[in-house]
Amino acid sequence: MDAGPWVTVVPSVALAIALAACTGLRAWLPLLLTGALARAGLLELGTSFQFLASNRALAVFGLATVFEIVADKIPAVDHALDALSTVLRPAAGSLVAASVLWPISDPLTALAAGTVLGAPASLVPHAAKSGLRAASTAVTGGLANPVLSLIEDVTAFILFVAAVVVPVMVVALLLLTAVLVSRRLLRRARPAVRTA
Repeated sequence: MDAGPWVTVVPSVALAIALAACTGLRAWLPLLLTGALARAGLLELGTSFQFLASNRALAVFGLATVFEIVADKIPAVDHALDALSTVLRPAAGSLVAASVLWPISDPLTALAAGTVLGAPASLVPHAAKSGLRAASTAVTGGLANPVLSLIEDVTAFILFVAAVVVPVMVVALLLLTAVLVSRRLLRRARPAVRTA
């Protein structure tokens, strides 16, 4: 039996999910790194998504990355940014996922597949991060949030590198995170049901 297109599609899908997961921590950094690696010839993008490696896109992604990283260290601003990111991060995840689905030649199909794969993959780490930030704010009054933000910066970068090198490993970590977050949410929901 000929493996055929599966040999190219499966790694591309794993990479799409893994890169989208990175946007759950930082919306702009994965787009910047994706564009930079494509510009260097180290990452293949779909034909319709070559613009991610353009000078203008890299400049916009670079400025947005710096703004996001700096603003996330400022108490109160970090919560406003997090609320905005609930919409922005899945959109960024969809775009970065679609961009690496190069085996799909039709850009609209690639974008639809990127949305199906990228939006949920982005929301899982975003939900975990938001829960951790809420707990940190409750316990420390937000004083630990800049430290958590720095850890998220480093984690997003390491996750991106791992996604490019070993995308299947990142997908496995994403699934594990989804299971742990789901279990925690179910545990919280059970007492509320019993008392009702």
